Formats: sequence, structure tokens, C-alpha cells
Amino acid sequence: MKVTEHIKAAEGKTLFSLEIIPPKKGDSIDSLFNHIDPLMEFNPPFIDVTYHREEYVYKNRGNGLLEKKTIRKRPGTVGICAAIKNRYNVDPVPHIICGGFTKEETENALIDLNFLGIDNVLVLRGDSIAEEKTFKPEPDGNAYAIDLVNQVVGMNEGQYLDEDLQNAMPTSFCIGVAGYPEKHFEAPNMTSDLKFLKEKVDNGAEYIVTQMFFENQKYFEFVDKCREAGINVPIIPGLKPITTKGHMTVLPSIFHIDIPDELYNEIEKCKDNKQVKEVGIEWGIKQSKELMAAGVPVLHYYSMGKSDSVERIAKSLF
Repeated sequence: MKVTEHIKAAEGKTLFSLEIIPPKKGDSIDSLFNHIDPLMEFNPPFIDVTYHREEYVYKNRGNGLLEKKTIRKRPGTVGICAAIKNRYNVDPVPHIICGGFTKEETENALIDLNFLGIDNVLVLRGDSIAEEKTFKPEPDGNAYAIDLVNQVVGMNEGQYLDEDLQNAMPTSFCIGVAGYPEKHFEAPNMTSDLKFLKEKVDNGAEYIVTQMFFENQKYFEFVDKCREAGINVPIIPGLKPITTKGHMTVLPSIFHIDIPDELYNEIEKCKDNKQVKEVGIEWGIKQSKELMAAGVPVLHYYSMGKSDSVERIAKSLF
């Protein structure tokens, strides 16, 4: 079932969803199930599964030379989506990214997902790797999220990379894209950011999931600006419970977001991360209740592999 169909079927009721990350290579999937199991009582209609691109490592060959090797630390997105669908009968939403993949590799992944009966994808450009100052697509890869949107839309219309295919069966993916209430850090301004977001929607994206934010007014203003720009698809707010003091610097650095003064001051008073976690849960409940009262279609939580804070927030809401 498509994300947009879940939203429509809810008839205005706010849904609960979450995003998970694949286990590191060599880890058991049981750790992931142990994370998801406590959250199933809140009936998530879909669960996002992130896709992680390659990383480079350098190994000493023993002769003074270094060998550059490419690895994927968190493989398995397609398999995890199949496992979630089989174990929970919940619709998985795999992330599809540009970085590290050719168009053919992307097409093959989409074919596998289609064979598995997976109806949704969230398409993202993805981040550059640590060794690159700016994002660099693969040779014959997609450079921007709009390119991914166009590739998925093409497959939905039966258009594959092999032009000689006859009577190719079309896929039927519901396409989600990312939105940034505080602007994508590479965009020169919000106007240009909204322009590119509208282009993705006009080309076939059916819903938007936002980057995490900690001040609801920024989400509300973002939605207003989207509507003014003619973007009329559902806009799902993304939320992240703060659990450590380190998040005060790590989250703004990685995700280019602001921490509100009130939240920052409360966390600065905490003596340890146990107290920080309680502040984060209280803030998450407050934030979620206000968004729910405003009628958001879904509350989408970035769980980052830990379910206890999200579980406590959800218990107060659903």
C-alpha cells in the first residue's frame, strides 16, 4: 500500500511512522527487530529504511604503499525491507540515493523492490563521502534527486534503460522526497530550495518528509511557503528525540539545523545524559502534541537504532 493511500485512509487522523538504519555489516538483524518490536503497538503503516553509500578505507600493503578499498558498512536495505514486510506486514519505504550507484544499479535495485511487492521509495541525492568536499555522482549515475525521481517515474511508465526491451512491465512506486524547513545547506536561499522541491513534485514526487527540526514554527512556515509555491502534496514532519549533550553540537553540524534557545538552556542544566534524555522526551512530546493538534498527516521519528525515547513519546500520543 502506498504512503499516500495510508494517509488518505486515515481520514485526517495523524499516523505514526519511524525511520531505521540497517545494522552494520556482520551484525544480526535481531538487533533491528528488537528495536522495532516495542514500537509496533503504535501501528506504523510504514517504516523507512535508510540506504548507506560506500566509504573508502586505506590499508597498508606492507611495502610503504597504501591500498584504497571501497566498503559498505551498512548493506542490506533491500533485504531488510523484505524482512520487515514479511515479519510485520508493514509497508517498508527504502531510501534510494544517487551517491555510489550507477543508473543501472539503481534500476536493478528498483526491479528487486518491485519483485518484492514494495510500493514506496524515498529518493535522495545523499551526502558526499568524507574524502570529498563536494558531492560527486558515479560515472553514469544520477547527480540530483530530481534525476532519481525521473528514473523512477520512467520505470512507472515502463521505460527502462535498455531501449530494446519490448512490452516492459511498468512499476508502480509511490515516490517521496526530502524537504528542509531550515533550507538545504547547499541552497543559496529558501526560494531556490523551494523551486527545486517543486520541480521534484511537478515531475512525480507524491509526498515530502522533512529534515528533523526542533522548533515547530519552522515547519509551519515551511508548509505555508510550500503551499504558496504550489506544492500541494502531503508534508510529513520528521522528529528526533535528543538523548545526549553531544547532540547539541553533532546534530547542527551534520544536519545543518538550529537548536532552540529554550531546549539548549534546559539541556545545559542537565548533570548527565540520563537527565538529557528526559528533557528530550518531554520536548518531543510537546512538539508532537502541537503538530498533531495542527493536523499533520504523520509524525515520523528518526529513531537512529534506539526505540526507548520514541516509545515513551508515542505512548503519550497514540
